[in-house]
Amino acid sequence: MTTFQAPKGTYDLIPPDSAKYLAVREAIAAPLRNSGYGYVETPGFENVELFARGVGESTDIVTKEMYAFETKGGDRLALRPEGTASVLRAALEANLHKSGNLPVKLWYSGSYYRYERPQKGRYRHFSQVGAEAIGAEDPALDAELIILADQAYRSLGLRDFRILLNSLGDKECRPVYREALQGFLRGLDLDEDTRRRVDINPLRVLDDKRESVQKQLVGAPLLRDHLCDACKAYHEEVRELLTAAGVAFEDDEKLVRGLDYYTRTTFEFVHGGLGSQSAVGGGGRYDGLSEMIGGPALPSVGWALGVDRTVLALEAEGIELELPASTSVFAVPLGEEARRVLFGVVTGLRRAGVAADFSYGGKGLKGAMKSANRSGARYALVVGERDLADGVVQLKDMESGEQTAVALDSVVEEIRAQLVRPGRA
Repeated sequence: MTTFQAPKGTYDLIPPDSAKYLAVREAIAAPLRNSGYGYVETPGFENVELFARGVGESTDIVTKEMYAFETKGGDRLALRPEGTASVLRAALEANLHKSGNLPVKLWYSGSYYRYERPQKGRYRHFSQVGAEAIGAEDPALDAELIILADQAYRSLGLRDFRILLNSLGDKECRPVYREALQGFLRGLDLDEDTRRRVDINPLRVLDDKRESVQKQLVGAPLLRDHLCDACKAYHEEVRELLTAAGVAFEDDEKLVRGLDYYTRTTFEFVHGGLGSQSAVGGGGRYDGLSEMIGGPALPSVGWALGVDRTVLALEAEGIELELPASTSVFAVPLGEEARRVLFGVVTGLRRAGVAADFSYGGKGLKGAMKSANRSGARYALVVGERDLADGVVQLKDMESGEQTAVALDSVVEEIRAQLVRPGRA
């Protein structure tokens, strides 16, 4: 046994569980691909300043959780703790916003890294699928993204999740609220770190999960009472569009999320079966982020959904995904000539789109049939010297045990026909 183990707070994805993660990623991505979103992939590490400016100096992500390092050449880099800043940087660098076709709609999938205390549902390495609509200020875009996430979750069979919705205002009305909130927070009994946060970004204090802080926040000024008319109208249109689409949501006036770049619409998907780590995804509008990282004004909106958390949510609801069989046919040759011929048949099956595997390593019939059983294949192809002389292969149904001889020169077509019959897989 190896002396090496996966680093603390990380995990390996291995079969058969890895198939579930792939299915979740595909289910989240499918509605995006059908809605004009193109795939983007960014490096696993970026300049530290990209996240310091974009995510926010006052956030736990930047101050406590980011994996930052210096290269041999003296560059200060960080493993990406989230996807939005990287995707926006890539879009700006490629001048996608200058194509004249706004919004630029992108989706992505990848691994992200935060130095956190490991617990169920919270890892130091985690997987997300995200979507960004860059360069347009339109309530319909905000509603579209929430609807697409809802569609993805429901396509997986999830039902025990809720959508929390809030507005964080904009550069016109948030400063007024910020001042009122700071005045309230400065009168509380808070530790030094939290008091420092009050000065830098007081909205983040509302997101503090400690009970000692939450108790003191009763009676805190609410942002909804300070929204300007434009933000009220914008938020109301988002709400109306969601309602018209039949997507249920809950207004949560304390929802601020953990990143500094959010403006106006902010939302979170929470699941009742995950305990304290109840968020399975979330996002919002970030109209000023492009300017924060040196780009032009590009109002944008997006979200990221946790693949790990979604898998946990499926398990909490007892949902078993219908996954395609990794192997439909398992080939068992008996003898060297049968091995050569049957290997050619397996190659033909694969080229015809049939998932097929082969008994490698010169196993005998008993050992090879055990491998066929373990593979989950619906059919086994067994060929010996007498079969070759007769120009046939033996096709065994692994469920019924029924075995029939099939002409060697038509075996690929016969197996394809068998697999497409109702109830076959």
